[in-house]
Amino acid sequence: MFFVAITAPVHAADYTGPLLDAHLHYNQEAWDGQAGPHPVADVLARMQQGGVRAIVSNSRPNDGTKLLASSAQRRQAGVTVVPFIRLYRNRADYDNWFRDETIFDMVQAEFAKGTAAGPFKGIGEFHLYDSANANGPVAKKLMAFAEEKNLTVLAHVDDAAIDLLMANTPSQGQKAKLIWAHTGIGGAPVARVDALLGKYPLLMGELSYRPGLTCADAQGQERLCPEWRALLLKYPTRFLIGSDTWVNQRWLYYADLMKAYRAWLGDLPPEVARNIAWNNGARLFDLPLVP
Repeated sequence: MFFVAITAPVHAADYTGPLLDAHLHYNQEAWDGQAGPHPVADVLARMQQGGVRAIVSNSRPNDGTKLLASSAQRRQAGVTVVPFIRLYRNRADYDNWFRDETIFDMVQAEFAKGTAAGPFKGIGEFHLYDSANANGPVAKKLMAFAEEKNLTVLAHVDDAAIDLLMANTPSQGQKAKLIWAHTGIGGAPVARVDALLGKYPLLMGELSYRPGLTCADAQGQERLCPEWRALLLKYPTRFLIGSDTWVNQRWLYYADLMKAYRAWLGDLPPEVARNIAWNNGARLFDLPLVP
């Protein structure tokens, strides 16, 4: 008679290297003239606790990003700010930016001025609740402007809007640098994500709030679901992590969000984990790579 020992799956240790947060907001309600609940010192401490060494900052209004970029505390903390121009001066802009010519004027003015951390590197995050609005007059102008100025776009859109936005670039999406926030609102099927990554060589997927990315193992720990693990291994240079601190509550759990990323990154081959955690964003924004 043979006995087979049944053991729990063995997981690798958590990823311990630096993290690049590719989807961070420092909105007015967080800082509010530095009298808000999360002044610069607070958010920098949370980044340090989570091991975050660089952030893509896009804020409503852009003053939040400029505040982080100009902070002496930020430099002392060793956090690199990659500044993006957000399209929203206030909440009313969420629903109308794609046809509001004053938004395009604002983006051009902000791009010309830059920040204390250097020039703006991208545009967004912007939202399209109806994918057809990707063909709005200002949406078209901004996509062409981004490609012309070598800017990265951060877009919170569905998969249909990805095709529409890419079609509005001079290269038809072949040279357009676009980070797909959450890798699709509403959970685009993995096969559709795969197809879009294959179609557009510079499309990147950002993984905050991504439905189906992780599932609980036998011990109740959140690990990568098999189809997502396979996709990350197929496209190891095309994914990024992010916090999406869109409301103040997200700041309270910032370190926990990063800890959760570290857990499933640790289950990937080390080179793939370094890519998703840091190197993919570092290549995109010309930062030093982690060997």
